[in-house]
Amino acid sequence: MATTVDPRHAFTEALIADFRANAGHATSGPFLGRDLLLLTTTGAKSGVKHTTPLTFSRDGDRIVIIASKSGADTNPSWYHNIVANPVVTIEVGVEKFEARATVANAADRRRLYDAHAAINPGFLEYELKTSRTIPVIELQRVAVGATR
Repeated sequence: MATTVDPRHAFTEALIADFRANAGHATSGPFLGRDLLLLTTTGAKSGVKHTTPLTFSRDGDRIVIIASKSGADTNPSWYHNIVANPVVTIEVGVEKFEARATVANAADRRRLYDAHAAINPGFLEYELKTSRTIPVIELQRVAVGATR
């Protein structure tokens, strides 16, 4: 199955190309200086691979991403994809690996969201823009040779 780049904009395609050409760092635009990863998910309905650039934070050995969709009232497509197919591919820096995505439970969600927003303050505004509870996702590296 072919991997497709999220077709929403040329901006996304350019950001992915910039990330890959510069050892996992954006060299311009709103992601300059931020921790950025590429998340490749398998479409919940289509089965097609989709790649999305996202800011991230860390919690121990886990990577944390937020399904904010910039404060929209709906979850991003990639969130639905990971709920249906939780094994994803992550690119961080020059490293590429499989990870298992887990939606944080209510007890951990607030702590993880606040830690992420401390690094990326725009996420505080996203919560004010929406009536939904924005999901927090933890990504744990899948051991090489592990069973899915």
